[in-house]
Amino acid sequence: MLTDDRPIFQQIADQLADGILAGTYLPGAPVPSTNELAAFHRINPATVGKGVNLLVDAGVLEKRRGLGMYVTAGARERLLADRRASFARDFVAPLLAEAASLGLATAEVHRIIDQGVQ
Repeated sequence: MLTDDRPIFQQIADQLADGILAGTYLPGAPVPSTNELAAFHRINPATVGKGVNLLVDAGVLEKRRGLGMYVTAGARERLLADRRASFARDFVAPLLAEAASLGLATAEVHRIIDQGVQ
């Protein structure tokens, strides 16, 4: 399901990446064609192509002339590394900055995390 909160091409790339991470698309396997994705989502094929090209540029998908797009070897590992880096940047760094502003030591932050949200 596409939403209005982010560019559509980014959502297409994320959906394909999610499929790779979930094991829906394995290394060496094809992903749905640009036309198939465009028809399914009822969007312009150029928009889908822009999203697919993000994954090509990231080395996650490869174009095989006349055959379509295929998942590259190591795609899942690349995606996991990128998502872990994003998690650290988008969630952990702000958490640690807030903890520092509250005067919490790292050990205290660990204790709070280990206890979970209550």
